[in-house]
Parts: sequence; structure tokens; C-alpha cells
Amino acid sequence: MSGQTTGRMAGRMTGRRGGGKRWGSISRLMLLGAIWGSSFLWIKIALRGFSPIEVALVRVTLGALVLLAFTRARSVPLPRGIGTWGHLTAAAFFQNALPYALFAFGEQHVDSSVAGVVNATTPLWTMLLAVLVGTGARLGAAQVLGLFLGFGGVLLILAPWQSGGAFGTGAALIVVAAFSYAVSYMYIDRFVAGRGLDPVAMCGAQLAAAAGMLAVVLPFSGVFGSSGGIAVTPRADAFAAVAVLGVLGTGVAVWLNYRLLVDDGPAVASTVTYLMPPVSVLLGALALDEPFGARMAVGIAIVLGGIALTRRRGETAAAAGNENAASPAEAEGAAAATPVSDAADWSEGAPVVSGVVRRHA
Repeated sequence: MSGQTTGRMAGRMTGRRGGGKRWGSISRLMLLGAIWGSSFLWIKIALRGFSPIEVALVRVTLGALVLLAFTRARSVPLPRGIGTWGHLTAAAFFQNALPYALFAFGEQHVDSSVAGVVNATTPLWTMLLAVLVGTGARLGAAQVLGLFLGFGGVLLILAPWQSGGAFGTGAALIVVAAFSYAVSYMYIDRFVAGRGLDPVAMCGAQLAAAAGMLAVVLPFSGVFGSSGGIAVTPRADAFAAVAVLGVLGTGVAVWLNYRLLVDDGPAVASTVTYLMPPVSVLLGALALDEPFGARMAVGIAIVLGGIALTRRRGETAAAAGNENAASPAEAEGAAAATPVSDAADWSEGAPVVSGVVRRHA
């Protein structure tokens, strides 16, 4: 067989493998967007049988079990040291225990679709907070415009000027939850990044810490206006919803995102941010008969457009880095060595982010 023929055959085979890898990445990205985008639907359904604290507690417990099982299967050690666990516990409060509970409390008052869109403002809060505390670079004109557009889109959706708008206690709780994610990202970037923690093991440990905190609060949860205590309404749909939320949305999805980061880089993995709001709105309309009108459609477009503008500089740099990407084995080794500082934007349903502070700035 001639060298020319061999070269043509090798090229075709490489093209097929490359095409297969691209479709595999797209499939995982779409699946991740569907899982995380549906989290708000599952929260809404779970509230039919559980109190908000119970929803948050069950989801972090199931998520921790899934990730700790992945960690054990890979023979990866858990984080060690009082200092490391202290920082992970603080991160678990701001990134898991508090926002997960707030989302559940908030969805008692607002539609799941509204929660999904407001959650998408997390990278906007992160960028704004990074600039305010002096850890981010000066914003360019595109980033400033993106912030104004993003928050303006949320205001359009909540419509505080209308008596029938979504603005109220529930929406405020969800805004605080998105802001809490931003605080957690900066905290992790400052105190956890650079410790050489495996991302999946770190997530499992962090969720376990969040479960401990929520378990302490559970007996007193009646003071927050929930159904209180450990009372549970035996509904099959609620049990199924909280199981999916915990196992898939808080466990398996973290592993999927990790694989995207390792195989395709943060530029690809972070695009899930754009998939979650449309998924949450679509599922809310189809499964829960939530209203979807022109104001919601325009608001979503403005929010996503604002996010895109704030990312222009960061995504260009990430894409340039991907051109010189290492092999999957080398990438996985690098991710295990310095996972947190290179993490992508994980918001609702995902326990880890920190590189967002540098990338958005």
C-alpha cells in the first residue's frame, strides 16, 4: 500500500474520530444543559411533598453519595486537614446549603422558569463582585454594557412596576441565591484554589458538609415558614423529583461537567450557561403550564446577550488556550492537579467554580 493511500486512509479515520468526539461533546453538553436546566422543575415538583429544607437536604445528601462513590471508584483520596475542611465547609454554606435552600423557598412563590432565568445572572454577580472587592481587572465597555443588559433583562422579567409581576419575596430569595453562588466562587478562588484537590472528591466532600449543616437546621425549619420538622407528604411525584434532583442534578451532572472540562476545556463547558434558561422556561411551560409571553422571551434574550458580552474577553482567551490543548490523559492529570482554579461556570445544580473570577474579569 502506498504512503499516499495510507495517508488518505489515516486522514479519513482521524476525521471520523474527530467527528465522533465532537458529537460526543455536543451530546454531553446538551445532556448537562437539560439536567441542570430541569433542576428548577424538579424543585417545584419536590415541594409538593417536602419542605424547602428537606428538598435541599435530600438533594445534597444524594449528590454527595454519588460523587463519593465516583471518588472511591477512581481510588482518589478525600480532602484532608482541618484547614482544608474548614474552607470546604464555608464554601459549602455559600455554594450549596444556603442557595439550595433559598431556591426551594423562592420557588414556593415564583414559577420555576423565573427561577431558572434569575439563576443565569450568577456570572454577572460574580464579575460585579470581583470588581467591587478589587480582585478583577477593570471592565471594558462590552463588559459594562453586558452587566447593564443582564440585570435589565431580569428586571424586565420580574416586572416590579406591574401588580401581577413576578417581583416579590420569592424572586428576592432567588436573587440572593445567585449572589451567594458568586460569593462562593470568590471564596473558593481565594482559599481553596491551588490546594491540588481533585474536583470530584472536593465536590463530594463539600456536599457532605452541606448535608451536615442542613441536617442541623432541619428540626427548626418551621421557623422559616416551611411545613416544618421532618414531616413529609407521601407523593410519588415528589419523591421521584427529589431523587432526580439529587442523583442527576447534584451528582451525575458534576461528573459530566468534569469530563467536559477535561476533554474539551472551559470554553466549551461554560456554554451550558446559555442552555439552562431556555430549558427551564420550556419545561415550566410544558410540564407545569407556567405562562410564557413576549416579556419573558425578550427578557431571556437580553439576559443571555448580556452574559455573552461579559464573556467576550474571557472566552477568546479560553478558545486560544484550547488550540494548544493537551491530550485527554494530560488534561485529566492537569485537572486533578489544579482543578479549582480552572473550573468552568457551574451555578444551579453544580457545586464547584472559582476560575470564573479570573475569566470574567
